[in-house]
Amino acid sequence: MDFIPADIQAYVEAHSDVESETLVALNRDTHKKVLKPRMLSGHLQGRTLSMLSHMIQPKCILEIGTYTGYSAICMAEGLAPGGKLITIDVNEELESLTRSYFERSGNAEKIDYRIGNALSLVPEISETLDLVFIDADKKNYINYYNLVLEKVRSGGFIIADNVLWSGKVVAKQNKTDKETQAILDFNRLVQEDERVENVLLPIRDGLMTIRKK
Repeated sequence: MDFIPADIQAYVEAHSDVESETLVALNRDTHKKVLKPRMLSGHLQGRTLSMLSHMIQPKCILEIGTYTGYSAICMAEGLAPGGKLITIDVNEELESLTRSYFERSGNAEKIDYRIGNALSLVPEISETLDLVFIDADKKNYINYYNLVLEKVRSGGFIIADNVLWSGKVVAKQNKTDKETQAILDFNRLVQEDERVENVLLPIRDGLMTIRKK
């Protein structure tokens, strides 16, 4: 995921808002206690998600892929008054840690945390969505996109993480693995979808930012 020089990355982070004490602690605990801590959004991406949420001022956010809750906490910062964030994750083993940090963030009452398969749970959501963040299993990115697009209001946004896939999307390989191919297929679908406008932001592992027309 390290696409830019370390000194430039350090400068960028030094000139972006700092993480809250809660996010610093969550970052630390995730690296100490949880497998694959690189899945955490982290400082720069977290501040980006918070900024985008503040710009959109969503009344309802849907997140597919909670992990330990870092990105949910960041996006909840920009919710409109009375707004809520629904976040879905299949890994019940992380529930206790994640809920504890939702409480520490002061946003627990705004966050509706659901454990289960998003392919089953998303169709049950009746709310109109202003912002969706997709950061779950890559093989289902297209399925998640198709499920949520009809629920997103006109002018609403979908953000998909990991769309550069550690640079594998442009790597010259004789054979592409299934996850890389899934990301390539998703990026192509979005690029060709006339229902949306999109820009791929090269932040961390790539954020495909999509606006529904």
